[in-house]
This record gives sequence, C-alpha cells and structure tokens, in this order.
Amino acid sequence: MKISELRRNAAHCLVAVLALAMTGMVSAAPSLAQPPPPGPPTPPPFSTPNTDDCPQKTQPPPPIDNSEVPAPGDSAPAPLPVPDPPIGGDRLGECGVVLPEGAPPLPKDISATAWQLTDMDSGAVLAAKDPHGRYRSASTIKVLLAIIALRELDLDKVVTGTKEDQSVEGTRVGIGPGGRYSNRLLIQVLVMASGNDAAHALAAQLGGDEATVDKMNELAKSLHALDTRAATPSGLDAPGTSISAYDLSVAFREALTIPLFGEFINTEEVEFPGYPADPTIPGDRDHPSFPVVNDNQLLYTYPGAIGGKTGFTNDARQTFVFATERDGRKLAITLLKADVLPIRPPLQAAYLLDYGFALPRDAHVGNLPDENTEPNVPTPAVASPPGADQDNADSDDGASATTRNTLAALGVLIVIGLLLAARKASQRRR
Repeated sequence: MKISELRRNAAHCLVAVLALAMTGMVSAAPSLAQPPPPGPPTPPPFSTPNTDDCPQKTQPPPPIDNSEVPAPGDSAPAPLPVPDPPIGGDRLGECGVVLPEGAPPLPKDISATAWQLTDMDSGAVLAAKDPHGRYRSASTIKVLLAIIALRELDLDKVVTGTKEDQSVEGTRVGIGPGGRYSNRLLIQVLVMASGNDAAHALAAQLGGDEATVDKMNELAKSLHALDTRAATPSGLDAPGTSISAYDLSVAFREALTIPLFGEFINTEEVEFPGYPADPTIPGDRDHPSFPVVNDNQLLYTYPGAIGGKTGFTNDARQTFVFATERDGRKLAITLLKADVLPIRPPLQAAYLLDYGFALPRDAHVGNLPDENTEPNVPTPAVASPPGADQDNADSDDGASATTRNTLAALGVLIVIGLLLAARKASQRRR
C-alpha cells in the first residue's frame, strides 16, 4: 500500500474516532434544567366569612350536595318573607358584626359565619354577626322537637323500637327493634347525643314526620322566630330548611323554661337499654345496655356550664348552641355555619362567651321577643311572572340590535358621501 493511501486511511479513521467521541460527549452532556412541576396551590390564609352585604338575607347558601333536591313532582319552597322592621330591633337587621358602642375588638379565630351572644334572663342581645341571616340548623333544630315532645307526650310511656327507627339516616343513639324505651329517655338522648333514631321514634307519636315538622314550624312562628323553617324532625337537610342565629337563641331560651330540658342537656352520661336478638339474623344474640355520653364538649370544660346542643351536616357545617352561668348572669352563644379552622367551634364559643361576660351588664344591641312583642307577619314579595325577566332581556337585545343596524347604515352613508366629495374635488383639480 502506498504511503499516500495509508495517510488517507489514517485520516478517515481519525475522523470516525472524532465523530464517535463527539457523539459520546453530546449524549453524556447534561440536558438543560427544567423547572419543577407546579405543586398544589397554597391555600389562602383563613379569614372570617364576610357577611356585610347580606348574602343570606333571604335564604341559606347554595347546598353542596343533593340533600335539598325536591322529590319528583315537587318544587322547592319559596324563601321565607323577611320581616320589616327586623325582629329584636333595627341593629339586628345589620348583616355584619354588630357590637355595642365602645365595645372592645372581638376575639380572633372566629370562623362561624353567623353567631349571637344573648343574656338568657333579660333577653338582651349583647353582640352578634349576621343575626337574622338564613342558614341551616342541622341537629340544633332538635331543640324545637324537644320542646314539643316534653309538652305533648307522656314521658313515662314506654315505646317499642322498630326497624324504621334503627335504619334512619345520620347519627343514631342505638335504638333496636324490640327494645323498650321511655319517652323521657328518648328526649334525653335526643338532646344529649343527637339521636336521629330517637327523633324518629318521637315524631311517630306526634303524628309522623310531616305533622311533627308542622308543629315545629308553628312553634317557631309563635315565638317570633320568623327566619326558621324546619324541614325534618332531626335537622337533616331538606328543601326549604332555614334558621338564623337569632331564632336559635329564641328557641333555646324557650326550651330552658322547661326544667327537665335543662336537666337533660346538663347530663353527662345515661344508661341506654339494649334490645333482643333478631330471629331473622342467624346467630344474632341479645344486645346489652350501654352508656350514652353527652357529645357537647363544653359541658365538661367550661365553668358554670348549663349545656347545649350540637349539629353538623355537609351543607350546614358546624352548628352550636350553649349556655353557661357566671356571677349571676346566664349567657348563651349560638353559632351557625362554623368550621373547625382555625379552631374548633366549641373553643370559638368559649372565646365569645368570655367576651360577653366581660361586657358591661347594660351593653346590648337588641332584644329577644317577649310577651309585648307584636306579631310581625311580613308580606311576601310579589313574584315576577314566569319568563318576565327573559322577555325583558329579549326586548333589550332587540333594541340593541336595532341601534347597531341604524348606526351601521349611517356609517355606510357617510363613507359614500366622503368618496363622492373626494371624486368631485379630484375632477375640479384636473
């Protein structure tokens, strides 16, 4: 082989080696850094819901589930009329925070959308937030059911539990088919442990669910609680349900006029009967009795606690009413649409009660109804005929279209006029 050929072959090999080396370098070179994928959005800091613009003046917030969808063929009840002037005084018609003149700032971390501090003896409303705003009661509506049951039923009567009692939706205290329960005990566990099965057993003796709801709503009306509409005996959400912090205070004050109600909500624990084995279930055995404890945590921790009622549904969120006594004063707090952030509702209630006890004894922003309160049955607003709004909208759209067409025609005429004028001027210059 000639030297020149050797040189050419060597050059070709060198080129190939360099190409391979460069390929390796490129493949080994790190790629440009990519930005990390975005993480979950940072939740906004907590802030107390703003109600200054009265968003719940006529009805509760939109539901988040299907609990308030009317049954086929039914329609949702119209919102309750809004009393004018507001029950309890003009200031209670305000929707934001309502404080006495010169009152100190409120405690922090209150997440309840609506609340009210009330003197249970005098009926004075010490402070509030959106007191007449409409919200959902959850199980706090059982206060109305307890009043009716305590006044109308034979407390010593013993009733037998049914499968219908046992299978109700929501919180159940433990009624079983064939079990034997006095009405006194059923009312006690109704308010102590929020038993929906107890509510069902009591409502059955009051004429059934529908008749019981009618009784509850008549009672609310007689108490001037005109923001209230019970939809179920237990407080489960259903079409038309409504209550306000003011009305819950009214109902709770009425319940406390019944000594046995105060005894029940102040009870920490009670023994609940068992029930016999179900012969249709192979191997089932008799179910023994068991203790039922009060689910109101402030009863165990807040000085001078009288007791109260808790509630929760997905739509209502946390609801709460509680009373306590200190230095000869009996105050109650109601919370509606509260949440567990930044602190749990019982602690929010405790902070507000401390705030109320620190206010001067004559401080107030309104009052609960009394025997001198005149009936205030508001007149419902006249509804617009179906489709009226759409007709108006269509009319507005038609007027707008006509205006646009007219302007367009004028514009065309102006352009044509300018073109003709320009043509004539050009001809004169020629």
